[in-house]
Amino acid sequence: MFLPFLDAEARYNQWVREHYRFLLRSAWALTGSRAVAEDVVQDCFTLAWKHRAQLRDAALARAWLFRIMRRCAVRHLTPGTVPLEGGEDGEAVHDRPADDACLDDRLDVVKALARLAPIHREVLVLFYFDDMPTARMAEALDIAPGTVLSRLARARDALKAAMGAPAAAPAAAARTKVTPLRKA
Repeated sequence: MFLPFLDAEARYNQWVREHYRFLLRSAWALTGSRAVAEDVVQDCFTLAWKHRAQLRDAALARAWLFRIMRRCAVRHLTPGTVPLEGGEDGEAVHDRPADDACLDDRLDVVKALARLAPIHREVLVLFYFDDMPTARMAEALDIAPGTVLSRLARARDALKAAMGAPAAAPAAAARTKVTPLRKA
């Protein structure tokens, strides 16, 4: 008599085991805060349990959960804030120790990601942080694969601009080298 509930609970527990780390990394990259990301993932799994009957194909669970998580992340974020977390003395908190240069680079990337539009941040997170192929990204974002590729290209340009890198390629910069005028 309780068998359908136990099957649903087992399926839900499998989702948590298989997708928690992916969703937490994605939420952290989207929000810039581990604390907010944990709340987002918790809300995601709560909604997934509540609406578990909507998932018809178990192979699409990751994309389905990502869509739920993305909506939860949008609800948690307030416009114009960069919620980078820190320790008591203002130091950044991370899962594993890193040298200062690596830590600075990671913080720069997280800060730059936080300044990007959500559609650009999403494709960068899925492609680079989660190694998701573009076909899966299209499913997760509910857009065409060609749109994924164009957003990814625009997102890379936006990230370069946010990181303060020149948008022109080094070869183009070399071609536009200015030579000083000689006095006669």
